[in-house]
Amino acid sequence: MSSITSTLLTAAGAMDAYGQALEVVQNNVANASTPGYAAQTQSFNALKFDPTEGYSGGVMAGQIVSSRDEYAEQTVQQQTTLLGQAQQDVNSLTAMQSQFNITGSSGISAAFNSLFSAFSAWGQTPDSAVAQQNVIQQATAVASAFQQTATGLETVAQTTDQQLQSTVANINQMATQLAAFNQQIMNGDRNDAGLDAQIHSTLDQLSNDGSISATQQSDGTWTVVLNGQTPLVVQNQVYALSTGTVAPSANAANPIAPAHLSVLAADGADITADTTSGQLGSLLNTANNVLPGYLGDANQPGSLNTLAQSFSSNVNNLLTGGYQSSGPPPVAGVPLFTYDSNNPTNVAMSLQVSSTITPAQLAAISPGPPEVSNGVPLALSQLADPTSANDEISGLSYTQYYAGMASNVGTLLDNANSNLQTQQSAVAQAENVRQQISGVSLDDEAVLLIQFQQAYEASSKLINVLDQLTEDTMNMLPTT
Repeated sequence: MSSITSTLLTAAGAMDAYGQALEVVQNNVANASTPGYAAQTQSFNALKFDPTEGYSGGVMAGQIVSSRDEYAEQTVQQQTTLLGQAQQDVNSLTAMQSQFNITGSSGISAAFNSLFSAFSAWGQTPDSAVAQQNVIQQATAVASAFQQTATGLETVAQTTDQQLQSTVANINQMATQLAAFNQQIMNGDRNDAGLDAQIHSTLDQLSNDGSISATQQSDGTWTVVLNGQTPLVVQNQVYALSTGTVAPSANAANPIAPAHLSVLAADGADITADTTSGQLGSLLNTANNVLPGYLGDANQPGSLNTLAQSFSSNVNNLLTGGYQSSGPPPVAGVPLFTYDSNNPTNVAMSLQVSSTITPAQLAAISPGPPEVSNGVPLALSQLADPTSANDEISGLSYTQYYAGMASNVGTLLDNANSNLQTQQSAVAQAENVRQQISGVSLDDEAVLLIQFQQAYEASSKLINVLDQLTEDTMNMLPTT
């Protein structure tokens, strides 16, 4: 009788174990599409079998084992970081490229062509008030084109600043979520598969913004650091980032230039130089390296300002070097353009035609010798295709220099698009590998469901048989 009872207990224990396994399978199926979820497996422990000592064997449910592979997780996060950087590069450079037009239909290129044509027409009729007025109108269009381009790039810079602040706020928000998850773990939810899924889904999102490293500690909580050294989350503590600016030093080439953007750790340490990846790294690079190449900073005037200053100064020099009339006495020409000469990074934005100049003040006479009545307009029209190094920038005409600026943005954008496509493939491949390792396979779960159902039913049938056998045995015993 004791043998029947022990067998009955063994079968009941097996039913309980298979029942728990069925719950795990059902949970896997229900969370197959849950972001961050890793398939769970119910383990089994064999019980001791030794009839001579009263051990009837059997099986009992062991720990639930996660299929998560942290190496695969880290690979996805690393590739996601690079993808976030590439995507932001494309977005920023696309906005910059829209400020340039090299087709000659609009923008600085078109304004240059119209002004050169106006110079040429003025050269044919140097005393024509209509031709002189047209020069002033086209010069105004050039100044306006520079202002519009500078304003457009400044808008990109402001947008980049806003996006940087938004990205830092997003990082801090997700760090707060992770700290809350850590608190749940500290409260006893360490083996909660749903919580584990939320943690890894949040880590995936966070990796888009910056280069993170996440390590699970012995107490089950996660420590997250940025750039391999700046703490973001430790247990239930958040170390929030902040943004700031770095103004030019007093001994900089241009101490009144716009400040660079910076990212600060919770202790106030400047981590800008270390932040080179993810959306955060891309925004900092755009703000502190790419845009200053056009708009300038403490160490450079920027190519747009260089072009504006070189062109306007050359035009002014030619005009002031000529005569409005040969006199006697001769009347010298006056400058056509004005700009902020105190700030090299503000030339393009401040460029305009002199508010006091009149058409009659345009100097057409080149003093020579010999004196040429239309020498200045002819020299100005030759700026379209210069023959002198004095009329060039780095060996290029003004139009070519502008085209080079636009081409540089285009090249950067082409490279960024190519990199984006590469990273999209890399992330897809990394996610596919992770899915193969730890994702839920509905086919596999269906097979397990059938197996455990059959095992559960077999144990149930065994209990029914043992129950009937026990009843029959009891009925066979004599009554007193």
